[in-house]
Formats: sequence, C-alpha cells, structure tokens
Amino acid sequence: MPILQYVCPRCGKKFEELVQKYDDPVPCPACGERANRDWSGEMFSSTGKKSAHCSGNCKTCGGCR
Repeated sequence: MPILQYVCPRCGKKFEELVQKYDDPVPCPACGERANRDWSGEMFSSTGKKSAHCSGNCKTCGGCR
C-alpha cells in the first residue's frame, strides 16, 4: 500500500495518506472535501535519501544515482 501526497482544492491543506490503490478517493482531514494528488511533493530514491534532481519519471531521470 503506497503513501501518497494530497492537496485539498477547498482549503489548500497538504497531507500524506496511506491508500490501498492509487485511485482511491481521499477526503481532506481538515474539511472533508475530496483531495487531489499532489505531484509537486518531494521525491526520494529507493534508498530513502533525498534525490538531487528527480523529475518523477524514473525511466529517464537518473537523479537517484
């Protein structure tokens, strides 16, 4: 089960949520509005270290090396 980053379109709260599937609807913990995936969050390498130049596309990035 992945931990994904979300942002609420109503109140702007950013949070992380453990979900069973990538497309599960996630309510905002502050206001209850359905949150959207936040693609601007930090990316980490598989080693857990922060990646210097990660584009989010692991096939072409090369930032984790």
